[in-house]
Amino acid sequence: MSGAVDDPAALPPPAGPLEGDRTARARAVVVLLAATLAATILLSLASGASDASALAVVGGWIFGPEGGDAVLSARDAIIVEDIRLPRVTLGCLIGAALAVSGAVMQGLFRNPLADPGLVGVSGGAALGAVSTIVLGGTALAPVTALLGIYALPGAAFLGGLAVTLLLYCVSTRRGQTSVATMLLAGIALAALAGALTGVLVFMADDRELRDLTFWNLGSLAGATWVKVLAVAPVIAAALATAPFLARGLNALALGEAAASHLGIPMQRFKHVAIFTVAAATGVSVAVSGGIGFVGIVVPHLLRLIIGPDNRYLLPASALLGGTLLILADSVSRTLVAPAELPIGIVTAVTGAPFFLWILLRRRGVVDL
Repeated sequence: MSGAVDDPAALPPPAGPLEGDRTARARAVVVLLAATLAATILLSLASGASDASALAVVGGWIFGPEGGDAVLSARDAIIVEDIRLPRVTLGCLIGAALAVSGAVMQGLFRNPLADPGLVGVSGGAALGAVSTIVLGGTALAPVTALLGIYALPGAAFLGGLAVTLLLYCVSTRRGQTSVATMLLAGIALAALAGALTGVLVFMADDRELRDLTFWNLGSLAGATWVKVLAVAPVIAAALATAPFLARGLNALALGEAAASHLGIPMQRFKHVAIFTVAAATGVSVAVSGGIGFVGIVVPHLLRLIIGPDNRYLLPASALLGGTLLILADSVSRTLVAPAELPIGIVTAVTGAPFFLWILLRRRGVVDL
């Protein structure tokens, strides 16, 4: 009798999910976030300084101009299709890219405070973008003429990739990544990139200086279908690659040695993860400027809700990142309408207090 009880195989299977299993909650949250993103997109298309009706435009798409006021539909179509829709699309792509990049970096460095902006990746991307803006008509003229609309996102990608690779090399020794070294090296690299960017700003003329000032604060005001088409392939490729990193990130949480024993090719995995983060962050910074805290706030908040399983954390981060950036952009263009508040200010005002809360909570000052 006692042998039957002691035998684990003789015990009945659990009636429900194991304690601490958040799989069902994670799936429900992903579905909820997808619905929230769709609702946010419709809300953003219908809001702005103009009273253009997104519903009227949708009605025109479905029923044609004969289904309503043709003049009103034509005016609304211009505002919604050529101004708001590319802006919302770009905000969704950039928000998803920054949030997923933050989640991948946090998993790669096994630290919830890792973020492309915090460790200098965004600074490197900004340096590449500013170099193209300032030197694109002089020293880099042949390259910019050859690449066309892809010159700016390409330069930002190379800048972000260079800083990411340098950061990884500095913080990794004998196959082990030092989190403290990573954070300190990231701060140093961000300062260096900022200094070089300052030199380029000093070299800029009045027109370039004005463009750089507003670009550095972060904005989606210049969103066009041309910019969307320039960055969408890169961001889409990065977002499509991210789910394939989930298994490796989950295994890496146990340590690099354990992940290798589980069959994860660590060096190839790290290279793919670094390349993905650099690509997504680089092109995002190129078209939107400095937008901070999305990459650190979104993954950490979701990790508190659905747990650390990257199979659900990565898609949830993409959905919530897109939603939050669209909402931040809606606030930026309606709060002081008809003027526009830089979106980087909105994300900083909301993200900085949350970041401080994370630091205090890790020190034990604030309880969850």
